Amino acid sequence: MTKGIGESATKRFCRRPTTLICGSAKKRICDLPPKLVGEKILGNAAAAKQKEFVGFMTMDSKVCSMKFLARKEDDLVDVSINQVDSLNHVEISQVFQCEGLLLCVAKDKARLLVWNPYLGQTRWIGPRTSFHRLDRYALGYDKNNRTHKILRFVDNYDVKKRNHVFGYEIYDLSSDSWKVLDVTPDWEIEFDQRGASLKGNTYFFAQEKIVCREGVSVSIEEIDDFLLCFDFATERFGPRLPLPFHSDIEETVALSCVRDEQLAVLYQQGEDPCDTLEIWVTTMIEPKVVSWMKFLKLDRRPVTGVGHVQFRVGAGSFFIDEEQKIAVVFDVDGYAPTKTGHPHHTAFIMGDDGYFKYVSLGEAPNVGAEADCAGYVPPMYYPPLVCSSSYLPSLVQINQPR
Repeated sequence: MTKGIGESATKRFCRRPTTLICGSAKKRICDLPPKLVGEKILGNAAAAKQKEFVGFMTMDSKVCSMKFLARKEDDLVDVSINQVDSLNHVEISQVFQCEGLLLCVAKDKARLLVWNPYLGQTRWIGPRTSFHRLDRYALGYDKNNRTHKILRFVDNYDVKKRNHVFGYEIYDLSSDSWKVLDVTPDWEIEFDQRGASLKGNTYFFAQEKIVCREGVSVSIEEIDDFLLCFDFATERFGPRLPLPFHSDIEETVALSCVRDEQLAVLYQQGEDPCDTLEIWVTTMIEPKVVSWMKFLKLDRRPVTGVGHVQFRVGAGSFFIDEEQKIAVVFDVDGYAPTKTGHPHHTAFIMGDDGYFKYVSLGEAPNVGAEADCAGYVPPMYYPPLVCSSSYLPSLVQINQPR
Protein backbone atom coordinates (compact mmCIF):
# COMPACT_ATOMS: atom_id res chain seq x y z
CA MET A 1 0.00 0.00 0.00
CA THR A 2 1.06 3.54 -0.62
CA LYS A 3 -0.32 6.54 1.14
CA GLY A 4 -1.79 9.54 -0.56
CA ILE A 5 -2.53 12.53 1.70
CA GLY A 6 -3.75 10.39 4.53
CA GLU A 7 -5.75 8.16 2.17
CA SER A 8 -4.94 4.74 0.79
CA ALA A 9 -4.23 3.74 -2.78
CA THR A 10 -3.01 0.53 -4.37
CA LYS A 11 -0.28 -0.03 -6.92
CA ARG A 12 1.27 -3.09 -8.57
CA PHE A 13 4.53 -3.01 -10.49
CA CYS A 14 6.47 -5.57 -12.48
CA ARG A 15 9.96 -4.36 -13.37
CA ARG A 16 10.78 -7.69 -15.01
CA PRO A 17 10.31 -7.90 -18.78
CA THR A 18 6.91 -9.16 -19.91
CA THR A 19 7.63 -12.74 -21.09
CA LEU A 20 5.38 -15.77 -21.55
CA ILE A 21 6.66 -19.14 -20.31
CA CYS A 22 5.75 -22.06 -22.60
CA GLY A 23 6.94 -25.40 -21.20
CA SER A 24 10.70 -25.31 -20.78
CA ALA A 25 11.26 -22.44 -23.18
CA LYS A 26 10.54 -18.72 -23.09
CA LYS A 27 8.42 -17.42 -25.94
CA ARG A 28 8.95 -13.74 -26.56
CA ILE A 29 6.11 -11.28 -27.18
CA CYS A 30 7.02 -10.80 -30.85
CA ASP A 31 6.58 -14.57 -31.50
CA LEU A 32 3.02 -14.76 -30.18
CA PRO A 33 -0.21 -14.68 -32.21
CA PRO A 34 -1.79 -11.18 -32.30
CA LYS A 35 -4.56 -11.99 -29.83
CA LEU A 36 -2.05 -13.30 -27.27
CA VAL A 37 0.30 -10.36 -27.88
CA GLY A 38 -2.44 -7.85 -27.06
CA GLU A 39 -3.66 -9.75 -24.03
CA LYS A 40 -0.17 -10.38 -22.67
CA ILE A 41 0.89 -6.74 -22.87
CA LEU A 42 -2.39 -5.02 -21.99
CA GLY A 43 -4.65 -7.66 -20.45
CA ASN A 44 -7.93 -8.95 -21.84
CA ALA A 45 -11.38 -7.44 -22.20
CA ALA A 46 -11.95 -7.57 -18.45
CA ALA A 47 -10.19 -4.22 -18.21
CA ALA A 48 -12.80 -2.60 -20.41
CA LYS A 49 -15.57 -3.93 -18.20
CA GLN A 50 -13.93 -2.32 -15.16
CA LYS A 51 -13.49 0.89 -17.19
CA GLU A 52 -9.78 0.99 -16.55
CA PHE A 53 -7.43 3.24 -18.45
CA VAL A 54 -5.25 0.80 -20.41
CA GLY A 55 -2.37 2.25 -22.38
CA PHE A 56 1.32 2.99 -22.71
CA MET A 57 3.87 5.31 -21.15
CA THR A 58 7.59 5.99 -20.94
CA MET A 59 9.25 6.01 -17.53
CA ASP A 60 12.98 5.92 -16.81
CA SER A 61 13.65 5.59 -20.56
CA LYS A 62 11.60 2.38 -20.87
CA VAL A 63 8.27 1.76 -22.59
CA CYS A 64 5.70 0.40 -20.14
CA SER A 65 2.12 -0.76 -20.35
CA MET A 66 -0.17 0.69 -17.73
CA LYS A 67 -3.57 -0.09 -16.28
CA PHE A 68 -5.10 2.63 -14.13
CA LEU A 69 -8.40 2.36 -12.27
CA ALA A 70 -9.85 5.12 -10.08
CA ARG A 71 -13.28 4.98 -8.43
CA LYS A 72 -14.24 7.85 -6.17
CA GLU A 73 -17.23 6.06 -4.68
CA ASP A 74 -14.98 3.23 -3.40
CA ASP A 75 -12.07 5.54 -2.59
CA LEU A 76 -9.98 3.29 -4.83
CA VAL A 77 -6.91 3.95 -6.94
CA ASP A 78 -5.34 0.86 -8.53
CA VAL A 79 -2.25 1.13 -10.76
CA SER A 80 -0.36 -1.61 -12.59
CA ILE A 81 2.76 -0.86 -14.64
CA ASN A 82 4.88 -3.35 -16.61
CA GLN A 83 7.94 -2.86 -18.78
CA VAL A 84 7.46 -4.16 -22.32
CA ASP A 85 9.89 -6.99 -23.02
CA SER A 86 10.03 -6.62 -26.79
CA LEU A 87 11.32 -3.03 -26.40
CA ASN A 88 13.46 -3.57 -23.33
CA HIS A 89 16.71 -3.60 -25.30
CA VAL A 90 16.48 0.08 -26.23
CA GLU A 91 16.10 3.30 -24.25
CA ILE A 92 13.07 5.33 -25.33
CA SER A 93 12.58 8.98 -24.38
CA GLN A 94 9.10 9.60 -25.80
CA VAL A 95 6.16 7.64 -27.15
CA PHE A 96 3.24 8.88 -29.27
CA GLN A 97 0.06 7.00 -30.14
CA CYS A 98 -2.22 7.13 -33.18
CA GLU A 99 -4.82 4.59 -34.35
CA GLY A 100 -3.24 1.63 -32.57
CA LEU A 101 0.33 2.44 -33.66
CA LEU A 102 3.03 3.84 -31.39
CA LEU A 103 5.93 6.07 -32.40
CA CYS A 104 8.90 5.60 -30.07
CA VAL A 105 11.78 8.10 -30.04
CA ALA A 106 15.13 6.53 -29.13
CA LYS A 107 16.90 8.31 -26.30
CA ASP A 108 20.09 8.65 -28.35
CA LYS A 109 18.08 10.45 -31.10
CA ALA A 110 19.65 8.16 -33.70
CA ARG A 111 16.46 6.46 -34.91
CA LEU A 112 12.71 6.12 -34.55
CA LEU A 113 10.60 3.03 -33.97
CA VAL A 114 7.04 2.41 -35.12
CA TRP A 115 5.34 -0.39 -33.19
CA ASN A 116 2.00 -2.16 -33.43
CA PRO A 117 1.59 -3.77 -29.98
CA TYR A 118 -1.40 -5.87 -31.04
CA LEU A 119 0.32 -7.47 -34.04
CA GLY A 120 3.74 -7.46 -32.38
CA GLN A 121 5.27 -5.72 -35.42
CA THR A 122 8.09 -3.16 -35.26
CA ARG A 123 9.88 -1.04 -37.81
CA TRP A 124 13.02 1.07 -37.32
CA ILE A 125 13.28 4.35 -39.22
CA GLY A 126 16.47 6.27 -39.88
CA PRO A 127 16.81 9.99 -40.71
CA ARG A 128 16.92 11.65 -44.09
CA THR A 129 20.22 13.24 -43.07
CA SER A 130 20.31 13.30 -39.27
CA PHE A 131 18.03 13.75 -36.30
CA HIS A 132 18.57 16.53 -33.75
CA ARG A 133 18.26 16.45 -29.98
CA LEU A 134 15.71 19.32 -30.17
CA ASP A 135 13.44 17.57 -32.69
CA ARG A 136 9.70 17.33 -32.12
CA TYR A 137 7.66 14.49 -33.58
CA ALA A 138 4.06 13.58 -34.33
CA LEU A 139 2.37 10.47 -35.73
CA GLY A 140 -0.75 10.68 -37.88
CA TYR A 141 -2.37 9.46 -41.06
CA ASP A 142 -3.80 10.73 -44.35
CA LYS A 143 -7.57 10.35 -44.03
CA ASN A 144 -7.90 9.97 -47.82
CA ASN A 145 -5.89 6.75 -48.08
CA ARG A 146 -5.08 5.83 -44.43
CA THR A 147 -1.35 6.17 -45.08
CA HIS A 148 0.52 6.71 -41.81
CA LYS A 149 3.11 9.48 -41.64
CA ILE A 150 5.59 10.98 -39.17
CA LEU A 151 6.13 14.73 -38.78
CA ARG A 152 9.58 15.86 -37.64
CA PHE A 153 10.46 19.51 -37.05
CA VAL A 154 12.91 21.74 -35.23
CA ASP A 155 13.07 25.54 -34.98
CA ASN A 156 15.38 26.41 -32.09
CA TYR A 157 18.61 28.06 -31.11
CA ASP A 158 21.10 25.33 -30.19
CA VAL A 159 23.02 26.64 -27.19
CA LYS A 160 25.64 23.89 -27.44
CA LYS A 161 26.52 24.61 -31.08
CA ARG A 162 25.63 28.31 -30.94
CA ASN A 163 23.53 28.26 -34.08
CA HIS A 164 19.88 28.14 -35.11
CA VAL A 165 18.59 24.79 -36.32
CA PHE A 166 15.53 24.68 -38.53
CA GLY A 167 13.71 22.09 -40.60
CA TYR A 168 10.33 20.50 -41.28
CA GLU A 169 10.15 16.99 -42.74
CA ILE A 170 7.55 14.26 -43.16
CA TYR A 171 8.08 10.52 -43.46
CA ASP A 172 5.65 8.29 -45.39
CA LEU A 173 5.55 4.72 -44.08
CA SER A 174 4.08 3.40 -47.35
CA SER A 175 6.93 4.72 -49.51
CA ASP A 176 9.69 4.58 -46.87
CA SER A 177 10.76 8.11 -47.76
CA TRP A 178 11.35 11.51 -46.15
CA LYS A 179 10.22 14.75 -47.76
CA VAL A 180 11.16 18.32 -46.85
CA LEU A 181 8.18 20.58 -46.13
CA ASP A 182 8.02 24.26 -47.03
CA VAL A 183 7.01 25.92 -43.76
CA THR A 184 7.57 29.56 -42.81
CA PRO A 185 6.19 29.80 -39.28
CA ASP A 186 5.21 33.08 -37.66
CA TRP A 187 4.62 31.07 -34.49
CA GLU A 188 6.71 28.81 -32.29
CA ILE A 189 6.10 25.52 -30.52
CA GLU A 190 8.25 25.08 -27.43
CA PHE A 191 10.63 22.13 -27.44
CA ASP A 192 8.96 20.36 -24.53
CA GLN A 193 5.40 20.77 -25.82
CA ARG A 194 3.88 17.41 -26.82
CA GLY A 195 1.22 17.38 -29.48
CA ALA A 196 -2.02 15.38 -29.22
CA SER A 197 -3.16 13.09 -32.03
CA LEU A 198 -6.85 13.22 -32.89
CA LYS A 199 -8.69 11.81 -35.94
CA GLY A 200 -5.39 11.33 -37.76
CA ASN A 201 -4.16 14.90 -37.23
CA THR A 202 -1.96 16.36 -34.49
CA TYR A 203 -2.69 19.50 -32.47
CA PHE A 204 -0.04 21.67 -30.80
CA PHE A 205 -0.03 24.51 -28.30
CA ALA A 206 1.78 27.42 -29.96
CA GLN A 207 2.63 31.06 -29.39
CA GLU A 208 3.34 34.10 -31.51
CA LYS A 209 6.96 34.15 -32.66
CA ILE A 210 8.63 37.21 -31.18
CA VAL A 211 11.32 38.93 -33.20
CA CYS A 212 13.30 41.09 -30.79
CA ARG A 213 14.26 44.50 -32.08
CA GLU A 214 16.79 46.69 -30.39
CA GLY A 215 15.16 49.23 -28.09
CA VAL A 216 11.69 47.69 -28.42
CA SER A 217 10.16 45.87 -25.45
CA VAL A 218 7.32 43.38 -25.72
CA SER A 219 4.82 42.72 -22.93
CA ILE A 220 3.88 39.09 -22.34
CA GLU A 221 0.22 40.11 -22.46
CA GLU A 222 0.75 41.03 -26.11
CA ILE A 223 1.98 37.55 -27.09
CA ASP A 224 -0.84 35.50 -28.55
CA ASP A 225 -1.19 31.81 -27.73
CA PHE A 226 -3.35 29.41 -29.69
CA LEU A 227 -3.83 25.91 -31.03
CA LEU A 228 -2.39 24.67 -34.32
CA CYS A 229 -3.42 21.59 -36.26
CA PHE A 230 -1.07 19.71 -38.56
CA ASP A 231 -3.17 17.99 -41.22
CA PHE A 232 -1.41 14.82 -42.44
CA ALA A 233 -3.56 14.74 -45.59
CA THR A 234 -2.57 18.21 -46.83
CA GLU A 235 0.80 18.08 -44.99
CA ARG A 236 0.23 21.63 -43.79
CA PHE A 237 -0.44 23.50 -40.57
CA GLY A 238 -3.90 25.00 -40.35
CA PRO A 239 -4.99 28.44 -39.10
CA ARG A 240 -4.67 29.56 -35.51
CA LEU A 241 -7.43 28.13 -33.33
CA PRO A 242 -8.55 29.95 -30.17
CA LEU A 243 -7.91 28.65 -26.66
CA PRO A 244 -10.36 29.34 -23.81
CA PHE A 245 -7.66 31.19 -21.81
CA HIS A 246 -4.52 33.29 -22.20
CA SER A 247 -1.40 31.85 -20.59
CA ASP A 248 1.47 33.79 -19.08
CA ILE A 249 5.15 32.87 -19.10
CA GLU A 250 6.03 29.96 -16.77
CA GLU A 251 2.41 28.81 -16.67
CA THR A 252 1.52 25.23 -17.50
CA VAL A 253 -0.31 24.23 -20.68
CA ALA A 254 -0.60 20.57 -21.74
CA LEU A 255 -2.73 18.76 -24.33
CA SER A 256 -4.46 15.41 -24.18
CA CYS A 257 -7.14 13.61 -26.17
CA VAL A 258 -10.34 11.95 -25.03
CA ARG A 259 -10.71 8.70 -26.96
CA ASP A 260 -10.35 9.79 -30.59
CA GLU A 261 -13.17 12.29 -30.40
CA GLN A 262 -12.23 15.30 -28.26
CA LEU A 263 -9.20 17.33 -27.32
CA ALA A 264 -8.48 18.30 -23.72
CA VAL A 265 -6.20 21.10 -22.51
CA LEU A 266 -4.84 21.61 -19.01
CA TYR A 267 -4.06 25.16 -17.93
CA GLN A 268 -2.42 25.94 -14.59
CA GLN A 269 -1.74 29.47 -13.51
CA GLY A 270 1.34 30.76 -11.68
CA GLU A 271 2.93 29.70 -8.39
CA ASP A 272 0.44 31.45 -6.12
CA PRO A 273 -1.44 28.73 -4.16
CA CYS A 274 -4.66 30.67 -4.67
CA ASP A 275 -4.38 30.36 -8.44
CA THR A 276 -6.44 27.76 -10.24
CA LEU A 277 -6.03 24.77 -12.50
CA GLU A 278 -8.51 24.37 -15.34
CA ILE A 279 -9.18 21.59 -17.81
CA TRP A 280 -11.22 22.27 -20.92
CA VAL A 281 -12.49 19.82 -23.54
CA THR A 282 -13.67 20.48 -27.06
CA THR A 283 -17.31 20.26 -28.07
CA MET A 284 -16.23 20.46 -31.72
CA ILE A 285 -12.77 20.07 -33.21
CA GLU A 286 -11.61 20.18 -36.83
CA PRO A 287 -8.40 21.48 -38.45
CA LYS A 288 -9.99 24.91 -38.99
CA VAL A 289 -12.57 25.24 -36.19
CA VAL A 290 -12.84 24.53 -32.46
CA SER A 291 -15.22 25.19 -29.56
CA TRP A 292 -14.68 24.50 -25.85
CA MET A 293 -16.44 23.70 -22.59
CA LYS A 294 -14.96 23.62 -19.09
CA PHE A 295 -14.44 20.13 -17.66
CA LEU A 296 -12.81 20.90 -14.30
CA LYS A 297 -11.80 23.93 -12.28
CA LEU A 298 -9.66 23.26 -9.23
CA ASP A 299 -8.35 25.68 -6.65
CA ARG A 300 -4.86 24.87 -5.48
CA ARG A 301 -5.30 25.34 -1.78
CA PRO A 302 -2.40 23.93 0.26
CA VAL A 303 -2.77 20.26 1.17
CA THR A 304 -1.28 18.93 4.42
CA GLY A 305 2.03 17.17 3.81
CA VAL A 306 2.26 18.20 0.18
CA GLY A 307 1.90 21.94 -0.13
CA HIS A 308 0.33 23.17 -3.35
CA VAL A 309 1.12 21.15 -6.44
CA GLN A 310 2.77 23.03 -9.29
CA PHE A 311 3.07 20.95 -12.43
CA ARG A 312 5.85 21.43 -14.92
CA VAL A 313 5.56 24.18 -17.48
CA GLY A 314 6.14 21.71 -20.31
CA ALA A 315 6.58 18.00 -20.99
CA GLY A 316 3.56 17.11 -18.87
CA SER A 317 1.00 14.43 -19.61
CA PHE A 318 -2.47 13.70 -18.29
CA PHE A 319 -5.74 11.99 -19.09
CA ILE A 320 -9.31 12.53 -17.94
CA ASP A 321 -12.10 10.17 -16.88
CA GLU A 322 -15.38 11.71 -17.97
CA GLU A 323 -17.56 9.34 -15.96
CA GLN A 324 -15.63 9.78 -12.69
CA LYS A 325 -15.15 13.49 -13.43
CA ILE A 326 -11.46 13.32 -12.56
CA ALA A 327 -8.13 14.19 -14.14
CA VAL A 328 -4.94 12.16 -13.67
CA VAL A 329 -1.74 14.18 -14.09
CA PHE A 330 1.74 12.61 -14.17
CA ASP A 331 4.77 14.47 -12.89
CA VAL A 332 7.82 14.28 -10.63
CA ASP A 333 6.72 15.17 -7.09
CA GLY A 334 9.18 17.27 -5.15
CA TYR A 335 6.79 18.10 -2.31
CA ALA A 336 5.85 14.81 -0.65
CA PRO A 337 8.41 13.57 1.90
CA THR A 338 10.30 10.37 1.03
CA LYS A 339 12.71 8.15 2.94
CA THR A 340 15.59 8.83 0.56
CA GLY A 341 14.82 12.51 0.05
CA HIS A 342 14.63 12.00 -3.72
CA PRO A 343 11.50 12.97 -5.69
CA HIS A 344 9.17 10.30 -7.02
CA HIS A 345 7.31 9.74 -10.26
CA THR A 346 3.76 10.49 -9.20
CA ALA A 347 0.19 10.25 -10.48
CA PHE A 348 -2.06 13.01 -9.09
CA ILE A 349 -5.80 12.29 -9.17
CA MET A 350 -8.05 15.35 -8.88
CA GLY A 351 -11.76 16.14 -9.04
CA ASP A 352 -13.73 19.38 -8.90
CA ASP A 353 -15.49 18.31 -5.69
CA GLY A 354 -12.27 18.52 -3.66
CA TYR A 355 -11.22 14.97 -4.44
CA PHE A 356 -7.42 14.69 -4.39
CA LYS A 357 -5.06 11.73 -4.14
CA TYR A 358 -1.58 10.90 -5.28
CA VAL A 359 0.18 7.61 -5.96
CA SER A 360 3.94 7.17 -6.09
CA LEU A 361 5.11 5.27 -9.17
CA GLY A 362 8.65 4.84 -7.88
CA GLU A 363 11.72 6.95 -7.24
CA ALA A 364 12.77 9.22 -10.09
CA PRO A 365 16.45 8.83 -11.02
CA ASN A 366 18.60 11.93 -11.31
CA VAL A 367 19.55 12.01 -14.99
CA GLY A 368 21.94 14.90 -14.37
CA ALA A 369 22.68 17.88 -16.54
CA GLU A 370 25.62 19.84 -17.83
CA ALA A 371 27.84 21.48 -15.24
CA ASP A 372 27.63 25.25 -14.87
CA CYS A 373 30.63 27.58 -14.93
CA ALA A 374 31.37 26.73 -11.29
CA GLY A 375 31.34 23.01 -11.98
CA TYR A 376 28.03 22.38 -10.22
CA VAL A 377 25.79 19.79 -11.86
CA PRO A 378 22.16 20.58 -10.98
CA PRO A 379 19.76 17.67 -10.54
CA MET A 380 17.36 16.88 -13.36
CA TYR A 381 14.35 14.58 -13.34
CA TYR A 382 12.16 13.53 -16.26
CA PRO A 383 8.48 12.84 -15.51
CA PRO A 384 6.56 9.85 -16.86
CA LEU A 385 5.00 10.56 -20.25
CA VAL A 386 1.66 8.85 -20.83
CA CYS A 387 -0.26 8.36 -24.07
CA SER A 388 -3.47 10.12 -23.16
CA SER A 389 -6.02 7.72 -24.69
CA SER A 390 -6.66 4.11 -23.77
CA TYR A 391 -5.09 1.81 -26.35
CA LEU A 392 -7.37 0.22 -28.93
CA PRO A 393 -5.93 -2.74 -30.90
CA SER A 394 -5.22 -2.15 -34.57
CA LEU A 395 -4.70 -4.44 -37.57
CA VAL A 396 -2.65 -1.79 -39.40
CA GLN A 397 0.34 -3.58 -40.92
CA ILE A 398 3.78 -2.04 -40.53
CA ASN A 399 5.24 -3.19 -43.82
CA GLN A 400 9.01 -3.39 -43.85
CA PRO A 401 10.71 -1.30 -46.57
CA ARG A 402 11.86 -3.23 -49.63
